[in-house]
Formats: sequence, structure tokens, C-alpha cells
Amino acid sequence: MTSVSSSPRPTPPRGYLAVIRTIDRFTEWTGHLFVLFIIPLVLANVYEVFARYFLKSPTVWALDVTTMSYAALFMLGSALALLKGAHVRTDMLWDGFSDRTKGMIDSLAFILFFLPTMAVLFYISIDDFLYSISIDERSSSGAWTPILWPLRGVIPLTAFMLSLQGISELMKSLWAWRTGEFLTRHEKIEV
Repeated sequence: MTSVSSSPRPTPPRGYLAVIRTIDRFTEWTGHLFVLFIIPLVLANVYEVFARYFLKSPTVWALDVTTMSYAALFMLGSALALLKGAHVRTDMLWDGFSDRTKGMIDSLAFILFFLPTMAVLFYISIDDFLYSISIDERSSSGAWTPILWPLRGVIPLTAFMLSLQGISELMKSLWAWRTGEFLTRHEKIEV
């Protein structure tokens, strides 16, 4: 009687896991840092409501602060959303695929679409950001006219953060394509 021995589960090289772990930790840390943009968003809205309805004196700045804070929060939080798997996916099709097929689809999508798009977005937006600084671009929304270059700077920073997390996700997908198994959270943390 012969026994069928199962082959040992492949283990990624330590350096491979270290790169993934470092990027994921950086994304998680910065994502939690960027959540602080919610503070000016909430404070500006609360003050505007108080000033408008109780003091009968609406502000000229609250809309700009709210819009810029929300835009920064939304864009800079997108890398954390990518890490957590919170972006939209067609689950009714996706759930039927094997892990190897999911890894192949994700790997090709990151290589052919995601990373090139982030590179183009970074290239275009960094030029706009530098131009905005050079002309001291300001909002034309009213009497307050705040500077816009910090918000313009959020766009290339977002492209960079998404590219970095995209590299981590690509590495995870390539591993799944190669082995048929996705790296678990435990493996990413415990090197």
C-alpha cells in the first residue's frame, strides 16, 4: 500500500514577503494618517451650519475647505482601499474562478492597465502641480480665493501611493498565479 504524500506548500522567499509587508504597512500607516483630513471637513461643516442658521452669517470659506478636505481624503485613502480589497469587482464572476485564475487576471490587469495608468496620471499631474505652484493658482470661488497647489499636489501623491500598493498587489497576484494560493494576511506580517 502506497501513500500519496501531499507536496509541501510553497513558501515565498523572505525578501519577497518583506517587500510586500513593507509596502502594506506603509499604506496602512499613511491611510490612517490621511483619515485626519476628516477633521477640517467636519469642523468646517459644523461651523458653517452654526454660522448660517444661528448667527445668520454664512461663511465664504467653508465650502472650499469641505471640498478640498473631502477630495484629499477620498484620493489619498484609495491606496488603503486597494490594500483592503474595497474597490469594486464583479463578484458573481470572480467567485467562480480558482485562485490561480484570479492571480492571473489580477497580474495581467496590474501590468497592462493599472500600473501604466498610474504612471500616466503621475506624469500629467506632477506637471499640473508644478505649474500651479509657479503661477500661485487660486480658487475663483469667491472672495476668499484659497491657493490650489496643495490640492493639485494630492493627485500625483495619490498616483504614487496607488502605484506603490499596486506593486504589492501585483506581487501577491503573481504568487497566486504561480502557486494557486493567495498569500494570507498572516504570511504577509510574519516573515
